Amino acid sequence: MIDLDTIVCGNSVELMKTFPSEYSHAIISDIPYGIGYDEWDVLHNNTNSALGGTSTAQNNAGAIFKRRGKPLNGWSSADKRIPLEYQKWCSSWAEEWLRVLKPGASCLIFAGRRFAHRCIVALEDSGFTFKDMLAWEKTTAPHRAQRISEIYKRRGDDEQAELWEGWRVANLRPLFEPILWFQKPYKIGGTLADNVAEYGVGAWNETALSTYCTRRSSTGSGANSNILSVPCDKTDHGLHETQKPLRLMECLVSLVTQEDAIIIDPFAGSGTTCLAAKNLRRHYIGIEINESFVAVARNRLSTAQLALDFAPALK
Repeated sequence: MIDLDTIVCGNSVELMKTFPSEYSHAIISDIPYGIGYDEWDVLHNNTNSALGGTSTAQNNAGAIFKRRGKPLNGWSSADKRIPLEYQKWCSSWAEEWLRVLKPGASCLIFAGRRFAHRCIVALEDSGFTFKDMLAWEKTTAPHRAQRISEIYKRRGDDEQAELWEGWRVANLRPLFEPILWFQKPYKIGGTLADNVAEYGVGAWNETALSTYCTRRSSTGSGANSNILSVPCDKTDHGLHETQKPLRLMECLVSLVTQEDAIIIDPFAGSGTTCLAAKNLRRHYIGIEINESFVAVARNRLSTAQLALDFAPALK
């Protein structure tokens, strides 16, 4: 059994099988999106040589364009299978997550816009209830949509360039990321209120939203809304390619758990979920397969502990 308040290096799909049933009060994780962002995000068997390649234009555009993805309509039958293979990957761990959670406990997952529906299907099939889709509203996001008129200009096709002025290809600016909120069903024969009293989970804390979210209006984010407007600061960058804001993870931790709860993050990355749990007096277990990220996460948690130990001496 893995000790509490630790970051473990290993494969979470296998390690979660070692946890007792009805053990954790919440699972909160930024899972791979399956969109080929980096090597660790390739979760399919497609061996097309173009996958992950780069062009001269991409190299000149900087790191944001460093890796070539696939067009949404695909190039081959293997490309078409990528979404289903991602769903099967989610299914490979979903039942263990369900088993490890206490009845009524929440599972909050960051999932990419493109394949979020596949994750939803996989977890519903495993027995989870899909409670809601939260939207994390970001303050900035890269915009990759190219003006199609510029493409025609480079081809010397002025007629098409003029006709399609103001039109773009690719996506709109991605200013939100979905957070999928699942719940383990509470036991048959009782009410949700009974479940909350027995297991300490099943309700949500409205104070968390007002504490961490930027309130815009009485009906906007922060007012018991499923739009979470939580900005990044300078410490929320540089440790992982997909690092999330600490305050956002603190919001999610406090939204669904009380103090002394056990939070598990099976894809811990740089340890932000675990650090949020520690800051809020929850227990945590983080699992991460990449040794370098494990080192980063452990260092962050150790630094936070030193700050806590040193704080009384300053008073």
